[in-house]
Amino acid sequence: MNGNNRMVCMTLPADAEFIDVVRLTLYGLCSKVGFSYEEIEDMKVAVAEACNNAVVHAYEPGRSGTMDVKFELLETGIRISVKDEGASFNYAEKVQQAQSLHEQTLDEANIGGLGIYLMQALMDEVEVKSNGGTEVILTKWLSKSEELV
Repeated sequence: MNGNNRMVCMTLPADAEFIDVVRLTLYGLCSKVGFSYEEIEDMKVAVAEACNNAVVHAYEPGRSGTMDVKFELLETGIRISVKDEGASFNYAEKVQQAQSLHEQTLDEANIGGLGIYLMQALMDEVEVKSNGGTEVILTKWLSKSEELV
């Protein structure tokens, strides 16, 4: 792959049935970049969580909305952005809740709220911007053994 950045963008309804479209696109692009099957499966989980947050939490019941998904192919990895125009949330508070899961048993853990924890565990970088909607930016770098010449 050449050194130029490439971007693939799509706008989809914020509906669960469209998350598979995002996952399939991610698979195709990450295969092209050179990620391993296991890394791609991890990224699919993380990106699906980000999309699911847009589907479940961004828009009020009965109000339709969209999610903008961007895949930026980097020379040594991929950056994925999932953005919605719905309700924002306090990311710092959610991160603190996710970090505190380490000291809880499964019975004590809240069923919701594991998405941020999963994204952080499966990706190299996670950034959330909450201003006029929410944008989740997930980055995964190729390991040295996978980088293409």
